Amino acid sequence: MSRILYAIQGTGNGHLSRALDVIPLLQARCDQLDVLVSGPPADLPLPFAVKYKAQGMGFVFGKKGGINFVKTFLQFNSAKFLHEVRHLPVESYDLVISDFEPVSSWACKLREVPCIALSHQSAVLNPAAPRPDSEDPAGRAVLKHYAPSTAQYGFHFQRYAPEISTPVIRQQVRELSPANEGYYTVYLPAYEEEILVERLQYLSRSVRWEVFSKHSHTPAEYGNVRVWPVSGPAFLDSLARSAGVLCGAGFETPAEALFLGKKLLVMPMKQQYEQQCNAAALAGMGVPVIKNFKDKNLDRVDQWLHQDQVIPVDYPDQTAAVIDQLLREQLQRKRVGAAQSR
Repeated sequence: MSRILYAIQGTGNGHLSRALDVIPLLQARCDQLDVLVSGPPADLPLPFAVKYKAQGMGFVFGKKGGINFVKTFLQFNSAKFLHEVRHLPVESYDLVISDFEPVSSWACKLREVPCIALSHQSAVLNPAAPRPDSEDPAGRAVLKHYAPSTAQYGFHFQRYAPEISTPVIRQQVRELSPANEGYYTVYLPAYEEEILVERLQYLSRSVRWEVFSKHSHTPAEYGNVRVWPVSGPAFLDSLARSAGVLCGAGFETPAEALFLGKKLLVMPMKQQYEQQCNAAALAGMGVPVIKNFKDKNLDRVDQWLHQDQVIPVDYPDQTAAVIDQLLREQLQRKRVGAAQSR
C-alpha cells in the first residue's frame, strides 16, 4: 500500500495550476494521496481535499514591480513555521513530493526523509538551464535552500537537460480554442492597478487592455483599460481570445501563452532571481523582455504591439509520463534502501 504526500507552494497561482493536473494522476497511482498547501490564501482554489494547510514561507507581492519584503517579513511567524515543520508526519509516507513547498521539504530534511522535488524551480537550478547576465548569488542561494530536496524532476520552457521536461499545460488550457479579438491580456501581480492603468494609457489610448490585478477586488473600466480581479476562468477566457500577453517572467502564464500561440512580452519582477532566470530563457527563445515600465522601455512595448511575432513551441502532454517515471524510480529506490537496511 503506497501513501504519498504532495505538498504545494500556494503563493501565486502557478504551482496550484500545475496541481490541477498532477493531483488526479497521483490519485490514480497510489492508495492514499494527502495534499498540503502552504502560503497565503490563493486566487485559485483547488477542487480537491487539502489535508494540511500551513503558513509556510509565502511572499507578499508589492505594488511597484517587486516583492514587498517588509510585509513578507512581518507576516512570517518563525515559531509557527518551526512548529509546522516539526509536527508534519513526513515519516509516515512512502513518498513526499514537493512543488517548491518549504514545510514538507524542511520536515524531510529534519528527519532525514527523502523529499522529491517536482517543480519548475528545480529545473531553474539545473546547471544546464539559462542564467541572467548578472549573477545573483544571494538570490540563487534562496532558491536553492528555500525548499531543499533529495531528487529533482523539473519543468522548463525547453528541455535543457534529460531530467528537465517541457511545461505542464493543464487540460483546461489544452481544451481552449484560441482566437484573436485584438486586445491584450496583462498579468503583472507586483504592480498596483493605478500604475498599470497610467502606464498602459500612456503607451496607447487606442489599444484595448484587459488587466488582471491581485490588488483589485471589483471590476473597473478606465477608457481602453479594463481591470479585473484575478479569477481563473475569467483569466483563461481572456488569455484564449487575446492578441497577445504582457506578463511577469513567471513560468505557467508565459508557458500557456506560448502554447496558445500568443505573442508574448515579459517583465521580470525586481529582485526575484527565478524570474530573472526565466527572462533569460525566454529571451533566448526570441521573446522580448523589458525590465520595468520606465519611459525608456516603452518603445520596446510599442514595437511589440506592432509586430506579429509568435514563438513556436512544442509542448506535448507528458505529465503522466513524468509522474510514472518519478514513482517508478523513487519507490524502487525506497524498496532497495529498505532491503539493505534489514
